[in-house]
Amino acid sequence: MNAQEKPAWTPPQGSWASSAARRRNMQAIKSRDTKPEKRIRQLLHAKGLRYRVSKRPLKDLRRTADVVFGPVKVAVFIDGCYWHGCPDHYVPPRTNEGYWSTKVAGNMARDRDTDERLTEAGWTILRFWEHEPPELCADIIAATVIAHRQKLRNAAERESS
Repeated sequence: MNAQEKPAWTPPQGSWASSAARRRNMQAIKSRDTKPEKRIRQLLHAKGLRYRVSKRPLKDLRRTADVVFGPVKVAVFIDGCYWHGCPDHYVPPRTNEGYWSTKVAGNMARDRDTDERLTEAGWTILRFWEHEPPELCADIIAATVIAHRQKLRNAAERESS
């Protein structure tokens, strides 16, 4: 083989990739800082709210929320339509259907498990789809956080009096 020829592509052992191009495409997909997340965070910041990004709400739970308001225990998830099985926009894959459909179903089950565990720990979970209007999402998040902050203030006042 001369320097001009490339060996045939073979997926790494245990890889899900059906081709080199598919592998590059899938590796390029962001798991954080997506356009919907950034827009919602921008709106929240403009409302004067401060938060943590891509943080574990519970230290012993290996899952991160997109936006976390720790002191008031509010975790926000902005779910992608494909990866989380949006009832309005999810389209089953045409290639490697068994793998991807199982992957999305697993993501959905993990989302439900995450919601349960956080709720049991006293967290409020807010989930939005990537296609929902960012302004509406930011308004709902802000109202929830402000309400939780007010509850904490009221509880602190009752304790001090």
